[in-house]
Amino acid sequence: MISIVKVKSNKEFQAFIDFPNHLYKNNPYYVPPISADEKSVMLKEQNPVYENADAWFFLAYKQEKLVGRIAGIINWIEIKEQHKSKMRFGWFDVIDDLEVTKKLIEAVKTIGKENELKSLEGPVGFTNMDKAGLLTKGFDQLNTMVTWYNAPYYKRHLVTLGFENAATWVEYKINIPTETRPKVIKVAQIIQTRYKLKLLKFKKSKDILPYVDRMFELLNKTYSNLQTFIPIQDYQIKHYKEKYLPFIHPDFITCVTNEKNEIIAFSIVMPSFSKALQKAKGKLWPFGFLHILKAQYINDTAAFYLIGVDPEYQNKGVAALIFKEMNETFLKKGITKVETNPELEENKAIQALWKDYESTQHKERQTFKISIID
Repeated sequence: MISIVKVKSNKEFQAFIDFPNHLYKNNPYYVPPISADEKSVMLKEQNPVYENADAWFFLAYKQEKLVGRIAGIINWIEIKEQHKSKMRFGWFDVIDDLEVTKKLIEAVKTIGKENELKSLEGPVGFTNMDKAGLLTKGFDQLNTMVTWYNAPYYKRHLVTLGFENAATWVEYKINIPTETRPKVIKVAQIIQTRYKLKLLKFKKSKDILPYVDRMFELLNKTYSNLQTFIPIQDYQIKHYKEKYLPFIHPDFITCVTNEKNEIIAFSIVMPSFSKALQKAKGKLWPFGFLHILKAQYINDTAAFYLIGVDPEYQNKGVAALIFKEMNETFLKKGITKVETNPELEENKAIQALWKDYESTQHKERQTFKISIID
């Protein structure tokens, strides 16, 4: 007997958050998220995205044992302004039991029908800044801070239930050369002189704050043509400042300005926190934060989180300037490997950035969709 329970109490929310930690307890590639951070995403009083979204969270029980979870999400900007009649699902985890998956999906479909929506798609979060995609390649690769991990059978469950592929994300592992390549240096110098560009570097995290709004503006411009795009709202920017700034080491941020001192491109790289989060086991206190702090300064791996380039400067070689600066930072910090954030397969402009480096596409993610109209 499978029962689906709508999450209401704090105890149920905690069970929802902890379920994948139990499911993948002995999996060496699973990276537990910070429990408090997960809760802050889900609770209305802590996440400003609820100004334009609604969410429902469900737990699945089989013979009184917790065996699955799922979130149903409606982003009203996507529906009312972009005219996409779509229900989202995310935070999807389940044991290898097709019936459990079917019951969880049905719970979310019901909400979609009640709101007269036409399709269901996921796994995704509330917006582009949240985790997205079901892992379909790279099950033997260490997960990252900003992605979900899942077993191979998840895709089989969804396809069996009639889901079709909606979008594909790819991730790359890049080997950093032991010296900055002469070609990169030469191109960077040419581009910098031709377009009168300057590099902007930071010494302290707080020095970044005056430039964050412009960075998000560039993100909106950079990714506006992609199929999953939803504009980042002002109140979300404020939230992300508070959420991510403590994790950002200023040495790993590169900004490029034009002759008017306007930021026209930027990149954010972070030391990899994957191993640190495994040691922290989802908790910052009392000692988890020490693992995070150590990873910021002693690390041979970095994670490429965000890059934004003003459309006016795209395809003009500005990336060479960013890569030159990053490469020199990596060499100083002892970074030998970089892992990219998931990028849509269709986003060839971003993938082209790695063409001059020794890189391997080591992971793939997909989202899936299904009609919910009877």
